[in-house]
Amino acid sequence: MYRVIQWATGSVGRTTLRRIIDHPDLRLVGLYAYDPAKVGKDAGEIARRDATGVRATASIDDILAIDADVVIHTPRIGVPYDAQNGDLQRLLASGKNVISVNGFYRPAAQGAAYAQPLRAAALAGRSTLAGIGMNPGFVAERVAVMFSGLMAQLERIECFETVDCSLVPAADFLFGTLGFGTDPAAVDLAKGPLARLYTDLYRETFACVADAIGTQVGTLEEDHRLTACPRDLVLAAGTVRQGTVASTEWRWNARFADGRAMTHSVLWTVDPGLHGDSHAAHWRVRLHGRPNVSVDFRIDDPDPRAPPSRAAMDATAAVVIRAIPAVCAAPPGFFQLPAVLPFAQRL
Repeated sequence: MYRVIQWATGSVGRTTLRRIIDHPDLRLVGLYAYDPAKVGKDAGEIARRDATGVRATASIDDILAIDADVVIHTPRIGVPYDAQNGDLQRLLASGKNVISVNGFYRPAAQGAAYAQPLRAAALAGRSTLAGIGMNPGFVAERVAVMFSGLMAQLERIECFETVDCSLVPAADFLFGTLGFGTDPAAVDLAKGPLARLYTDLYRETFACVADAIGTQVGTLEEDHRLTACPRDLVLAAGTVRQGTVASTEWRWNARFADGRAMTHSVLWTVDPGLHGDSHAAHWRVRLHGRPNVSVDFRIDDPDPRAPPSRAAMDATAAVVIRAIPAVCAAPPGFFQLPAVLPFAQRL
């Protein structure tokens, strides 16, 4: 039985919270919430489950006082990228393993000043910090790496994600965090804080892949692209006006030290039709060499009436929850993400 603290109760956090409550091998022992309206509420009420006896708190001191094996860390990532690190250092130093969806796949890729305080906290608490997620965390780091095993010679890796944001209900997330509706003449998103945030986040993806194929990142260049809205689009969260940003493609090109190359692209859009096939796969992986390998995959909810985001939330929760035994058994420090985590019968 693993004693688990859930940190944050947004869209991913509520999903992982439900999986923790429902799981026979997990026991929820703590819940951290940023929203004042949720503080004091029973976790079961927040997760639409029966009462658990665990109430949400906004005090990290309350969380630190709890005896727990692991903290599931799923807050919304924000600028600057390292703003979350202080909380994580305190959690690690208190002896709690941490699984985060907000990076930490290869902290050393961010430089010693970034990585050393996290490592020192983990070693002091004899705990482990793990980055686990879908993208980053799964598509390039695990899918691309695994399928490269079919190749006698690998020359180039390309990973593409397409995310339909048209049904995102949160206006602050769509128009604030993601930058849709921004006037490109007034603000260049491709060179602003959001671009720096994503570059910091995905820098570790390239480092992970380089490690897996036995090389290092030589150069990493940004190649971000914006698409203007051709007409007013009325969405669940509000209206994206004609001429403002309708899609952001965060794209990076890397050259590895051994001459091989990698491109990673994340396309967020309010209208997939602006980019061709509106029914394209969520993820496309292209491996070039001998032989070439192509992998297209998408995830869908079994209920056609479900919101489009639910399948992605379920998948993210699955890889996070399944990682708990491996992370808790790992030596103190940074967790080394394997290409495949074993599928356990119960976890």
